[in-house]
Amino acid sequence: MKKIISLCFTLLIAVAGIAQDNKWTLQECVQHAIDNNITIKQTELDKESADIDKRGAIGNFLPRLNGSASNNWNSGLTQNITTGILETQTLRNSSYSITAGIRIFGGMANVRTLDRAELSKISADYNVARLKDDIALNVAVSYLGVLLNKENLKVIETQNIVTKQQIQQTQDLVDGGVLPRGDLLEIQATDAAEMQRIVAADNAVKVSLIGLAQLLNIEDYKAFDIAEQEYNLLGEEVLENIPEVILEKAKETRYDLKIAEQNLAIAEKDLQISKSGLLPTLDGFFNYNTREQGGAVRFSQSVDPNNPFLTQTIGQVEGTGENVIGQFPNTVTTANELGFIEQLYLNDGISYGLSLNVPIFNGWTAKNQVKRNEVNVKRLQYQREQAELDLETAVYQAYTDAKAARESYKAARISVESQELAYSYAKERYDNGLTNAFDFSQAKLRYDNAQIELTRSKYDYIFRIKVLELYFGVPVTELKF
Repeated sequence: MKKIISLCFTLLIAVAGIAQDNKWTLQECVQHAIDNNITIKQTELDKESADIDKRGAIGNFLPRLNGSASNNWNSGLTQNITTGILETQTLRNSSYSITAGIRIFGGMANVRTLDRAELSKISADYNVARLKDDIALNVAVSYLGVLLNKENLKVIETQNIVTKQQIQQTQDLVDGGVLPRGDLLEIQATDAAEMQRIVAADNAVKVSLIGLAQLLNIEDYKAFDIAEQEYNLLGEEVLENIPEVILEKAKETRYDLKIAEQNLAIAEKDLQISKSGLLPTLDGFFNYNTREQGGAVRFSQSVDPNNPFLTQTIGQVEGTGENVIGQFPNTVTTANELGFIEQLYLNDGISYGLSLNVPIFNGWTAKNQVKRNEVNVKRLQYQREQAELDLETAVYQAYTDAKAARESYKAARISVESQELAYSYAKERYDNGLTNAFDFSQAKLRYDNAQIELTRSKYDYIFRIKVLELYFGVPVTELKF
């Protein structure tokens, strides 16, 4: 509740003016804090991680393509990979392959993983936005503290000017014998008390400025100051809505509830993914491979150009015993070393097929994971319900606080008007010698306190109205002050 109450202060950035004399506006303070906060930068890395997870989930749908190559030497009794004959030798051979594979069915795990990545990305965006709101909250609360302390200091200083004027006037009346000297001492005591309050108020301003500077990581405290401006009461019509209407609007816009809903959706998706582990998977593959060997040769036969024919006896004539002579080509065998590319062409091959994997028993690992995710879903369901209850409580509290702040502000205005009249009356009586300095000082003190309370109640009412407008779903850029 404190976060959402204070968060409205950040909305002043829509109306913050241009800084003068190096004084910081609320817009500049908030923007500086957001731009330089390390926690925000770390959380934004979660967004980058979510983007990477999404790309990885998309990649699961794409085919896998892998290549491999090897080159080795074998010495001793080694099989010739080309001829298949065992030989005592030293051989060098290499092999190459390219394999493509694709998941045809994986129990819908890929689809669900992609859905989860989308949910995680949205959740990361919400977390960054909420963190920026929290940072802006702390800055706005500190900024408001400085602003209120400055307003209180102005009230006391203004009234002290009147007191000092009254001292001179009283001195004249005492010198003229109209008033006793005790009245002068009483007014002087009032002046001394106001000077103490000025010192305390000025110190409060300095301390609150240092606190804001530390929050912004600004080291030059002395040169740091904020730009002062007037804020008006606008947007009071939001109180015309009943809390139930504001609550429905808040459910549509608040980050805390959105994050709880996203976390529940992610847990439900994790449960679906774990159930995919209970289903069979079907993969398709295709492989192309080839190999070559160093020193591989190819044997070929050709006719000897110097002696192209051979004459040989091929038989005898039955009965006469006469030899039958035949003439044959005279061939010679030659060995030619095979080239690298040629061997790759001659020795290549392909394989392809399907691979089915059916989970039968894995030590209950998959089922236990399903059970864990079911428990996690129930846990986050409770968290989501609690977040909704907290939001409902916060809306009703904000509505009640805004109405109370309105009544407090009205009462403070009436009180200032009454105390101003009482002070004017007391001053007139004192100037005419009809009342003593003590009674006059008390009337003046009550008037001072009423002005301080009016300032406090005004700012409290302004920001509680903005809290309610936030719950009502009014965009930041449309809020007016």
